[in-house]
Amino acid sequence: MHIHEVDAPALEKAFYELPKKIYHKDKNWIQPLDNEVKNTFTEKNKAYKAEWCKRYVLFDDNNQPLGRIAAFLNQKTYKAEKIKVGGIGFFECIDNQEAANVLFDTAIDFLKKLGVQAVDGPINLGERDKFWGCVVENFTAIPSYNQGYNLPYYQKLIENYGFQNYFEQFVFHRSLDVPAQEIFVRKYNLAMRSGKLEVKTAEGMSIKEIASYFVTIYNSAWGGSFKNFKAMKPEVALKLIKSMKPIMDKKIIVFVFNEGKPIAFYINIPELNEIFRHVGSKLNLIGKLKFMYYKMTKKPKIMIGLIFGVVKEFQGQGIEGVMVKWFSDHVKHRVSYEETTLNWIGDFNPKMLKIVERLDTNVHRKLITYRYMIDENIPFERHPVVG
Repeated sequence: MHIHEVDAPALEKAFYELPKKIYHKDKNWIQPLDNEVKNTFTEKNKAYKAEWCKRYVLFDDNNQPLGRIAAFLNQKTYKAEKIKVGGIGFFECIDNQEAANVLFDTAIDFLKKLGVQAVDGPINLGERDKFWGCVVENFTAIPSYNQGYNLPYYQKLIENYGFQNYFEQFVFHRSLDVPAQEIFVRKYNLAMRSGKLEVKTAEGMSIKEIASYFVTIYNSAWGGSFKNFKAMKPEVALKLIKSMKPIMDKKIIVFVFNEGKPIAFYINIPELNEIFRHVGSKLNLIGKLKFMYYKMTKKPKIMIGLIFGVVKEFQGQGIEGVMVKWFSDHVKHRVSYEETTLNWIGDFNPKMLKIVERLDTNVHRKLITYRYMIDENIPFERHPVVG
């Protein structure tokens, strides 16, 4: 076996083409869009710095690719913890521990030179909403758009090397035919007595209005819960919402207002992988035409609950019940979706897990984010509980 840093077009092609070899027999795998992965390793990704990131491809003695890995340092998270943490991601490998060890050794050796004391993986170089975690339960359904996916033996390869369970991630599933549970009905009735609350979908709202409401709620909801939280700038929120416009369904985006001020949101999008499984990995002209065709002719039956938030002042006042009951009464009969899958929630967030479990959900998929301790003098600790 021999491993090479990705520093030439042929090696870069091998890096991106290798998953096709790994998953060619897996009917559930949907290849991510080329640009979704490639842009991670360009200046389009604000977390990317060439000197803090390396990609590698492993070959056998006949120059056939066996695996790949990326090693990186995210300056934002590097400074956020009491120890210096790097990351590995986009790990793909045949079922061979020796091959996996070579990939991990190479990635970790690079991170050691940057002064890293621990390594998290498999993760993304950026936010936690994409390509985060190793799937360890339920390999029988298609992965959600931009969600981590892998074959069952990956868990063994990672754990045998010495990575430990840093936190568990739960993806929940719920049928939209299930009515709002009694506990949410009670919360809805109590909260709405004030006469100050109003619930709306994003229908009729401009992109600028949606972005403004979103950033106001986001900064207040998370600002008091997460250490080293940095407020999102309005221009960043506007760019984010604009990027969602081609896939946005305003009927499934819900806001709550108190005396006209935004205090909560429940953001959903269609399950894009129901469309992209027909399109392929290239969103060129032909890919875009395919996307539009299948978007119109094969409407997704699943919607993805991306994010759910309540401003700090109104947390614990039953606002989640308001959104659940209102959605059940005013939205679900107007849409074609039959199911909802909630974006992953970490075991470090027990408050949110409790809310979701009350919805009569079931665990659709379980993932694990691992941590490897480079500095053996530092004790391993699991992710701190938030909220």
